[in-house]
Amino acid sequence: FCPPGGQILDPFAGGSVRGVVASALGRQYDGIELRTEQVAANEVQADELCDEPRPRWHNGDSLDMDDIVGDLQADFIFSCPPYADLEVYSDDPRDLSTMEYADFREAYYQIIKLACDRLADNRFAAFVVGEVRGEPGGAYIIFVADTIDAFRSAGLHYYNEMILVTPAGTLPLRAARSFRASRKVGKTHQILLIFCKGDPRAATEACGDVEIAVGLGADGARVELVAVVAGLELLGREVGVLVDAERGERVGRHERRGLLHVGG
Repeated sequence: FCPPGGQILDPFAGGSVRGVVASALGRQYDGIELRTEQVAANEVQADELCDEPRPRWHNGDSLDMDDIVGDLQADFIFSCPPYADLEVYSDDPRDLSTMEYADFREAYYQIIKLACDRLADNRFAAFVVGEVRGEPGGAYIIFVADTIDAFRSAGLHYYNEMILVTPAGTLPLRAARSFRASRKVGKTHQILLIFCKGDPRAATEACGDVEIAVGLGADGARVELVAVVAGLELLGREVGVLVDAERGERVGRHERRGLLHVGG
């Protein structure tokens, strides 16, 4: 979703992964992170893993984005914000994860607007989000819907969504008890929301082509393996789906474990 050599802006930088993968893919990354110790840890990892373009992490509050990144113009906005107060990251009152949801929502909308104002025309934005319980009785606070509304309020189109499947861990052992007690279901996914500023066709053209590997399926049919690198895990596994190029049907699965292959 980012043009080759493009500029990425991350208003909720957190850890180093998005910056490190951006560097490996030849994109310039600028992330804003409130916690000084997290920025220091990211720099250590960049020293070990990154060449040019080296990712840049700015220590500060994204509400002060104008002062922090100056006149930077982004080709892609990519971030994973705090999921309200699901995990509290610090005791800093400026930290969104410490706020009541009404205050969180107000600051969250402002930060998204500031980021989107810096996004060039005909470009994409992507946020990784998930629902959070917080309403009386454990109901969702509609965080995903608020994220969509924040981007639309900032002038972007809601263009796409992807389901990011996360490790199940012990969830299968816990799911039955939770469901019996409350009818709550366990979740093993997050949502990657895609937005576009301007014309999606022009934004797609700016991104260039994707890497396609052509091979044969188990039945000898011609298949194309489309490698999609989300950049969410540097160490882990890469999974692709084998699709019959003529029929558009899934015919198999490709998986590689270990260091993320960043060639695609």
